[in-house]
Amino acid sequence: MSKNQKNFLYNNREISWMDFNYRVLEEAMDKNNPIMERVKFLSISSSNLDEFFMVRVAGIMENVEIKSTEKDLSGLKPKQLLHSLTEKIRDFYKKQYFCFHKMILPDLKKEDIEILKWKELNAEQIKFTEDFFNRIIFPVLTPLAIDQSRPFPFLANKTLNIAVELSSGEDESNFGIVQVPAILPRFIKLPSKKFKSYILLENIIIHELPKLFEIHEITSSCTFRITRDSDLEIDEEAEDLLMEMEKSIKKRKHGTLVRLEIGNTESESIQNFLIDILDASKKEIYVSKGPFDFAFLSKFYDEINDKKLKYKDMQPVNPPVEFLNYDHIFKSISEKDKIVYHPFESFDCVIKFVQKAAEDKNVLAIKQTLYRVSGNSPIIDALIKAAENGKQVTVLVELKARFDEEKNIVWAKKLEKAGCHVIYGVPGLKTHCKVLLVVRQERDVIKRYIHLSTGNYNDTTAKYYTDIGYFTCKESFGTDISSLFNFITGYSLHPNYKKIVVAPKNMRDFFIDMIKKEISSAKKNLKNGIIMKVNSLVDYKIIEMLYKASCEGVKIKLIVRGICCLVPGVKGISENIEVRSIVGRLLEHSRIFYFENGGDPKLYMGSADIMPRNLDRRIELAFPIEDPDLKNKYIGILNTILKDNFNARIQNSDAVYLKENIKDKKIFNSQTELFKIFKEDRIDRMEKSQLESSQKFKCS
Repeated sequence: MSKNQKNFLYNNREISWMDFNYRVLEEAMDKNNPIMERVKFLSISSSNLDEFFMVRVAGIMENVEIKSTEKDLSGLKPKQLLHSLTEKIRDFYKKQYFCFHKMILPDLKKEDIEILKWKELNAEQIKFTEDFFNRIIFPVLTPLAIDQSRPFPFLANKTLNIAVELSSGEDESNFGIVQVPAILPRFIKLPSKKFKSYILLENIIIHELPKLFEIHEITSSCTFRITRDSDLEIDEEAEDLLMEMEKSIKKRKHGTLVRLEIGNTESESIQNFLIDILDASKKEIYVSKGPFDFAFLSKFYDEINDKKLKYKDMQPVNPPVEFLNYDHIFKSISEKDKIVYHPFESFDCVIKFVQKAAEDKNVLAIKQTLYRVSGNSPIIDALIKAAENGKQVTVLVELKARFDEEKNIVWAKKLEKAGCHVIYGVPGLKTHCKVLLVVRQERDVIKRYIHLSTGNYNDTTAKYYTDIGYFTCKESFGTDISSLFNFITGYSLHPNYKKIVVAPKNMRDFFIDMIKKEISSAKKNLKNGIIMKVNSLVDYKIIEMLYKASCEGVKIKLIVRGICCLVPGVKGISENIEVRSIVGRLLEHSRIFYFENGGDPKLYMGSADIMPRNLDRRIELAFPIEDPDLKNKYIGILNTILKDNFNARIQNSDAVYLKENIKDKKIFNSQTELFKIFKEDRIDRMEKSQLESSQKFKCS
């Protein structure tokens, strides 16, 4: 493959990510979604963009700063990429603000909900707001004058501020800063007879600025917000990794400026003041009419309790279908492997699995990896209880889980205090696999019960992330998982695993070998085909192998929610490859890999996306589904997902994502359909169980 072809056949990762965030924003604009769900999608698109700036844009800017001219696989140099990306982001800003001002606010008003500007307040609301300012806001504020004796303060990452231009009657302008306190709610409810009325906190403060700068006349003011480089640099050779992480987190607040958002103001002097004092370059400045940081809308979503403005509740099946009619969780896993699909089926079975293990007198040890957990995690509580009950509890808490580092440090200390043996990670690698091992004595044998997952042990995100959990007690899996923990916790080498596939040991090679087998099947006119469901597809070696498979006639269907660097539909290269992205009410997070294998299908699930970081710099896990019933069931589920024409967008050969034209077709929402499938399966099994019980009673 020539260099030019290589450039043509690889979408830039960052640009592809921006395309994904556009798809999130499209959900905020889609009037088929309930209005408060659209509000939430706008919030998600904003917080996504913040993280993108703090990590990815920061990295590109650093490469530009050091004058790197190295081209990426798409053929772009850092300077070219930053230029293309900046244009795309500026367009994204325009669409965000159009969505908020021209679509969200008018549609909220139709539902008697309004977010008002100061000039729109009535007399009663003005009186309320002034009183609220005097009682609640004023005592918290600290107005800061900027002059020779009072230098410009350090402003932490993502803080919202107000810049104030002051006049004392002389020609020169003075400036001041007021930080909008994050400790107070961003939106304030106003008295109103008809509407649910709100005003943003910064609008109140701006109106009351004269009370903060009494000896000066206020010439102009505007909101501004800065974003800093937040990618941590960690010395993994440090004697105490926990202490090193705590130091690095503190440094994050002082990272280099990567974005300066300035409110729309007619005053050039206030803009120039901010640009000069913060040493911001043109490419770092984003001027807009605000409000900044739509992430506050997630709390606004919680504030509005009207159910008709949100998605209808969909209760997960509980207990999950595979655990129906079982009181003893260990016994049920002993009888047959189990798979549970969240949130269509309840996460409670995973929590109960750990809780039972903590209480069961026959359980000797529990070993678990934790990447991201919830704020009040019942999993953590169960592990602590297990340690208190004398079990040997070993927990790997990954301290390098980005933006969850502080939370994980707290959990690590709490687990250590309770007597658990805590490991902070493996030097040079992130432990991203989701593994739980329970060692139990049964009569004269030791039996290992295992839970493997595509997603985190997080009871909160399990309600809206689609993830799969697999339970087994097969000896072959037990041996593999014990060996994996020995590698993680000690100085053992990776063994030759019997069942599982592990990164960075051999996962890329495994996928390449499986694709090669499909190519071989195609050449022999045997059944062939590939379906992959992942969050991101970036790894060029695997992409190149998929292209080769396409050229040999292998039909490839890819469900890639986010970044996709592969280009589908190019004649003679990728015409046998389809790429679709599903963005809907649930976050598609499960990773599933299907290979036709000449008529003997192979099905794998796992924690890894197809990215160099996952395959080279993380401990990841993929596991086979061997039980014929479970395999057939989840192949069927994959095909259900592929039928989606409601949440899905298809990528064309120009890397543009378009929704399918369903004018004459029946709408098919795979997420809604899967809730139905699991509920109907539960009803069928319950009826069958009742019938069997009835027949047994008659026979007796």
